[in-house]
Amino acid sequence: MSTQGIVLFETAIGPCGITWGERGITGLHLPEADADATRAELGRRFPEATAIDPPGFVTEAIAAIVALLEGADDDLTSIPLDPDHIPPFNQRVYDVARRIPPGETMTYGEIAAAIGEPGAARAVGRALGENPYPIIIPCHRVLAAGGKVGGFSGSGGIGTKRRILAIESRARLDELPLFGGG
Repeated sequence: MSTQGIVLFETAIGPCGITWGERGITGLHLPEADADATRAELGRRFPEATAIDPPGFVTEAIAAIVALLEGADDDLTSIPLDPDHIPPFNQRVYDVARRIPPGETMTYGEIAAAIGEPGAARAVGRALGENPYPIIIPCHRVLAAGGKVGGFSGSGGIGTKRRILAIESRARLDELPLFGGG
């Protein structure tokens, strides 16, 4: 098994953590209550990862993520991912979700239709709930039917989802429509 690295970095929404291997990014973790909690949760998810200096592609990924969370218009599709541990259905879902531009959204049902599985909206939601690369695979840009926020498995739940959507749409947090739960 190849070496897997781990590092924390500061963003506009708090300290995030990222893991990588030789083939690309293996995981991203959104902020917990503080850096120690973020580090602990990322370490729980990726126990084989060790704190090492990030290679160039990781440094570039971190810079792009930080910029996106400050309002830059970057879809992050240039960030290499290592999908070896991702089930095929989830990979298909992530391929569609990754193409959603910043500031735009799709529904779970629209993604299900896009992968040729209409009626699989709940399965799409489960796949996005297992997303090891939030932000890079922008599960926050996927809404429930009728424009409802739906769920969000990242730390902070739908509050974090709304905050990231607000940043991406360059809206002030108090101007973001309050969608119903989903």
